[in-house]
Amino acid sequence: MSTSPVDVKLPQRSGTVNSTLTRRTSMSDDEAIPDTDSSETTNLLLERLRAWKHMCGYLEDYFSATAKVQKSQSKDYEKILKSVNEPLKEGHHFSSSAGGVAGMFENIRNNTQGMVTMYLEGEKNLKMAVLPTLERLHKEIKNKSKELSAGATKGAKAVEKARGLTQKHIELLGQNSATFDAAASGKIEQQNDPYLLKRGINHRLNNQVNEENNHRQDILAVQNSFQQFEAHVLQTVQGTLEQFHLHMGGQLERQRAMYADILGTAQRIPPDFEWINFCVRNDAALVNPDSPPRSFSSITFPNMEHRSTQPLIEGSLERRSRALIKGYSTGYYVVTPAHYLHEFKDNDDFRRDPSPELSLYLPDCVVGAIDGVKFNVKGKDVSSGKIGNAFHTNTELSFKAHTPNDAEKWWSVIKDATRGPALVAAAAAVPTLASPTAMSPAAISPAGSASPSRSVSGQNQPPPPTYAEKEMEKTQASQATAATPVAASPAAATPTVGISRTASTASHFHTSPGGSAVEKSEKS
Repeated sequence: MSTSPVDVKLPQRSGTVNSTLTRRTSMSDDEAIPDTDSSETTNLLLERLRAWKHMCGYLEDYFSATAKVQKSQSKDYEKILKSVNEPLKEGHHFSSSAGGVAGMFENIRNNTQGMVTMYLEGEKNLKMAVLPTLERLHKEIKNKSKELSAGATKGAKAVEKARGLTQKHIELLGQNSATFDAAASGKIEQQNDPYLLKRGINHRLNNQVNEENNHRQDILAVQNSFQQFEAHVLQTVQGTLEQFHLHMGGQLERQRAMYADILGTAQRIPPDFEWINFCVRNDAALVNPDSPPRSFSSITFPNMEHRSTQPLIEGSLERRSRALIKGYSTGYYVVTPAHYLHEFKDNDDFRRDPSPELSLYLPDCVVGAIDGVKFNVKGKDVSSGKIGNAFHTNTELSFKAHTPNDAEKWWSVIKDATRGPALVAAAAAVPTLASPTAMSPAAISPAGSASPSRSVSGQNQPPPPTYAEKEMEKTQASQATAATPVAASPAAATPTVGISRTASTASHFHTSPGGSAVEKSEKS
């Protein structure tokens, strides 16, 4: 009885197999879009399954051809049987009892008939016992290919789609970051705000990492199952060859030796021998099971630290709802270098796409005075895009900070942002162009003050308009354009009234008869 060398131990995968995979994984983990083909492993495993399927087909063809030869040999032995089927001529000269010449030919006929039956049974056994096992194995390999193609290939397409979305937004961030640097005085569209684009990249990159890790787990599960599956394939082939040997080995001693050699050769292949050698040859394409999954915190992408993506101030504020019965609601607010005030539900970039609930372009807004922890901003929400903006009107938004100190910080940053890039440059140029006489207190009307607080002694003047600082910005811009050192006359300086910030008044917007925005004070 032949012995099976299935228990022969082979050397395990060496450390060098994992080292290449680890290096390849670490080089691409810090890249937003890894330079790898997500379907490379899938295609390699599908090609390997086709190789196993063709191997199984070869064996099926071999056994089918052998079955045909068995049927042909049975017909040949029927011809031989006919040569001795007729009774002996002059048979009466021979004894009819057993052990004589007649008995010898009877034995020949019986043995020849047995050979005919043996070959017919050999064909039947190959078709009914051996071939069906290989056909079932062939179907298993096909089903394995379909599962891998339907599952892992679908995951690879999802990864490529997610990477395409991330790459598109990274390129969009690069374009608008360059636009921000090249044209600092120009207005950037709300949807192209580099801060929003960066947060959008975070959202899509997180989705991409999730798709990559899910696809990696699917491929790793399939890859790990291949060793067990190939062991099953080899064990099935070994069992089939053993059945083949049992049916065919008794026909001829020579055939027995050949089939035993085939069986021994097949049984000397350990179940994991092919798999281990396959891993050594293709270690660069297979997923390393010891490598950690990708981490979002270690990924970098171009312009992620660009100054246009860094908020001037951010945090939670309370805003009074336009429906008075609802009171104040808390939101997450950000003032960006692009001079936008954005409102978000929270500061989470991963759960959903961080689209602003409210967006104000601050150079087009007017900021009211501070009342303790409260301050107002009048402007138009531009978060709906160009079409939606046409239906929006200026509204007064009331904000409330957590502390007076926080309110002062928010008010200062928002106030600076309302000046816009052009007005900031103009304001910086005014002190160098105007003479000291133009900036002296005598040139300023008694009705206003340059300081944030209003204190005029000995005069019973009405409260100055809170939003007249817009007129000051326009005057400063025109002075910078004219580039003349002539001092401003008191009449020209009279509209330049400072912002009044008191702790006992709250601002509300209305329109003066001249059409400019002024503030009406009332008791808080």
